Amino acid sequence: MAGEGVAKVAIIGSGCAAMTAAFELTRPEQRGRYQVTVYQQGWRLGGKGASGRGACQRIEEHGLHVWLGFYENAFRMMRECYAELDGIHDPGERAFKSWRDAFRAESYIGIADPDGRGGQVLWTSYFPPGKGLPGDPLTSHNPFTLSGYLLRTGALVRALLLGLETRRSGGAPLPEAELEAAHSDPPTPERVAERMLRLLHQGILLTAAGLIEAATVLELVLKAIPRYPESLVLRFLTAFSAAVRNGFEELIERDDESRVKWEIIDLVIAIVIGVIRFRLLTDPRGLSAIDDYECREWLRLNGASERALESAFVRGLYDLALAYEDGDPARPGLAAGQAIRGSLRMFFTYRGALFWKMQAGMGDVVFTPLYQVLKARGVRFEFFHRLQSVRLADPETLAPGERPYVEALELAVQAKVRGGEYQPLVDVHGVPSWPAAPDWGQLVNGAKMRREGWAFESHWDRRKVADRTLKVTEDFDFVVLGVSVGAIPHVCKEILARDQRWRDMVANVKTVATQAFQVWLNEDARALGWPGDPVTLSGFVKPFDTWADMTHLAPREDWPRPPASIAYFCNVLADPPQPPADDDTGYPARRRAEVRANAVRFLEQDIVHLWPKAVDAHGRFRWQLLMTPDDDAPGTGQPAGESRFDTQFLTANVNPTDRYVLALPGTLKYRISPLDNSYDNLTIAGDWTDCGFNEGCVEAAVMSGRLAAHAISATPALEDIIGYDHP
Repeated sequence: MAGEGVAKVAIIGSGCAAMTAAFELTRPEQRGRYQVTVYQQGWRLGGKGASGRGACQRIEEHGLHVWLGFYENAFRMMRECYAELDGIHDPGERAFKSWRDAFRAESYIGIADPDGRGGQVLWTSYFPPGKGLPGDPLTSHNPFTLSGYLLRTGALVRALLLGLETRRSGGAPLPEAELEAAHSDPPTPERVAERMLRLLHQGILLTAAGLIEAATVLELVLKAIPRYPESLVLRFLTAFSAAVRNGFEELIERDDESRVKWEIIDLVIAIVIGVIRFRLLTDPRGLSAIDDYECREWLRLNGASERALESAFVRGLYDLALAYEDGDPARPGLAAGQAIRGSLRMFFTYRGALFWKMQAGMGDVVFTPLYQVLKARGVRFEFFHRLQSVRLADPETLAPGERPYVEALELAVQAKVRGGEYQPLVDVHGVPSWPAAPDWGQLVNGAKMRREGWAFESHWDRRKVADRTLKVTEDFDFVVLGVSVGAIPHVCKEILARDQRWRDMVANVKTVATQAFQVWLNEDARALGWPGDPVTLSGFVKPFDTWADMTHLAPREDWPRPPASIAYFCNVLADPPQPPADDDTGYPARRRAEVRANAVRFLEQDIVHLWPKAVDAHGRFRWQLLMTPDDDAPGTGQPAGESRFDTQFLTANVNPTDRYVLALPGTLKYRISPLDNSYDNLTIAGDWTDCGFNEGCVEAAVMSGRLAAHAISATPALEDIIGYDHP
């Protein structure tokens, strides 16, 4: 029972946003103000970030999960969580004694590009460590400003241009006198403007030294851009872009590395031109002012070349964002403002490393410590509770001026637990983990459920809903609705019937199905023909355009003989012409069969471009590379050929709650904020809300969860939600 003055909060769902809200509401400094109950369908936490332990305790994910070095809110929460865990569990009993043990820096990123001859050009780059670590206290300088981004773009353009010129000249440095001339003038606005005019009028942009000087001038301009005439700056940038394009055209036709640098320069200059032309530095909406434009469309308006717009770099950004409407590769779509914001933060504000990979499954690294800390704080977890309906109070019973409110939650109890409380975790080498299936022995009639194939996480598993207990609870003061937007039409029918804003949100905030597969191999990447370091690569061929080397996870699994390499692949999954009916129980199996066919075809036809030695002399994929859980078991028949793939892991993420949330142009204005107070006791949480970083990712979800907690408790302060007041 809650004590006097303690408010009861019901949280529906257990993804990053929901768990963040629980974490914020139960902080020790809240002094027991809130009693939180989490209602979760099935046996594990995590939402789209849930993972499970399958055969040989191998890690099985919903897809590829890599954290970025600008996830300040997410890393700060996990750092606090791991620190608090020290006071709950003896660090000596845990494999991950701190957040640094649980995450590893990943400094290599790769992109792939067709070479025009049926092959692929694979480009990898090392990103040096960024200053500090994600989650460190920020200084008084706010890195998330447009003016700060522009300053960094100037330095980037100059560095890339110097690299291009060095490559064109065969490594010969520019004459010292020319370099001195580029730095000799005092950097006053008047003198810098004179230099811009001189470069424009005297044709100096046609020379190598002139281009370098122009890049230096650009840096000076971007340090104090409001002090320069807009028309002059735009003329200068347009001429500079054309000069770079013409000056290096011959080089980029024959040199792939130079082409990539040139494409980045072209795109960056287009971004700077667009920021100035659209006056985003003074628009209170910042980059959000251009969210009705599609990203490529906006870049094209501001002078980006078609070559740059179709570059592997741009395609890689779309692939990482899964930005394809209805899963159709021919329909890419990203809101321009959010796309530019995400790109600038990704490359200019990362700390420690550009990417951070987890040292086990996301469920193990993120949701286990959150679960353990929240349990210790007194949060109650009700597993096997699926939300059926959010019920509103009858409008006729509301007093004049009273806001509508949630009267009850209707929940299907999917299974009853023997002994009362479900114990969800298993230990794997000191890592408390979530199994890939429920512990049937803890469930009443569990053996029968297992035989019948009950799928607690499937939207289409409605076979015995009428026989399951239906619980209607009114035992709450507040509700945090942490399900995905894909589930809203199914669980919020009363709200949708009454509220046009919610109907508009559901109609416009689109989601996409995704597909992923994981393989465990008995040869390492170099033996397979990959020439470089472990990498996360995007821009590759469909249907699996993104690949990550995850071999570092092998010691965290429990194979008799550890795999030599582990690879994860993922991409969008095209929607069928007609959506499935709620009673179409065969739909998930059909989509899984489709993913299997896609994966097999990918391995047979396309993997050779990444791993040229993974095929035999006839160009066929060597299926014996795939390790099976029974390879070393005596007296067992081993699968051969393509059938070995059936021992690997794949997933078709087609459940409404599993679909990825898109940031399509013209749709972000329909998102509703967790701070919206249309309903007296209801707030929403998820990367589908208006949270300040409106794109499907962990950071957006954590920001949304923090906003949901603020909506209830006025904490954390909005200024403490890093990057919320974005440009």
